[in-house]
Amino acid sequence: MQKNIICVSCPMGCGITVELNDNGEVVSVSGNTCKRGDAYARTECTNPVRSLATTVKVDGGIHNVVPCKSAGPIPKARMMDCMNEIAKAEVKAPVILGDILIENILGTGINIVATNHCPAK
Repeated sequence: MQKNIICVSCPMGCGITVELNDNGEVVSVSGNTCKRGDAYARTECTNPVRSLATTVKVDGGIHNVVPCKSAGPIPKARMMDCMNEIAKAEVKAPVILGDILIENILGTGINIVATNHCPAK
């Protein structure tokens, strides 16, 4: 099987062709102009991951929400589950940049961390 993807590892945006065997394992990667493209293509075709940026509700803060992100990449297949978990979460003010808002979300080993401050009222 063959997959054609556009690499987003760098600004070049290479068109990459990935050849997969019947077990879904990568046989070859072509079209990339750097090593990052090869690594991206292999990951994208076998275990795609994404960074997550969103907001978490804040109780008693000067704002109702605080921006946050995943501290590392989350498996693409788990993104909606993580978003549902984050939607249920609420943290107490004050929130400081870098605070862990949700530890080890859904057992992924990835923390959700604040990307800004939210002082208490």
